[in-house]
Amino acid sequence: MKLGPVIPILRIFDVAKAREFYVGFLGFTWDWEHRFDDNAPVYAQISRAGVVLHLTEHHGDGAPGAAMMIQTKGIADLHRELNEKNYRYARPGLEDQPWGARTVTVTDPFANKLTFSESND
Repeated sequence: MKLGPVIPILRIFDVAKAREFYVGFLGFTWDWEHRFDDNAPVYAQISRAGVVLHLTEHHGDGAPGAAMMIQTKGIADLHRELNEKNYRYARPGLEDQPWGARTVTVTDPFANKLTFSESND
């Protein structure tokens, strides 16, 4: 048996805000989106460097306030990149964790928390 990669589904409430945060700030690519009609909620996929996330406005697809850990190589570079963007709503720190990792944590406009983590090994 082989299991595929996990694709988190994150609840969003505003497509423009989601694009600003995930594409403009975090540097993801907006791969595709789907709506059943022009007045329907969006379901979209974004990706960056092997990480794939699904974003949804559909009620019941997910709850705001999800948290995830994203394994990262080059965390100091990511930290520098994010802070150089001077994003109005986030200035993440680079933290040394007691379990032997360095992390950068950001919270999206919908209360979903993404923690990028690099092992000190």
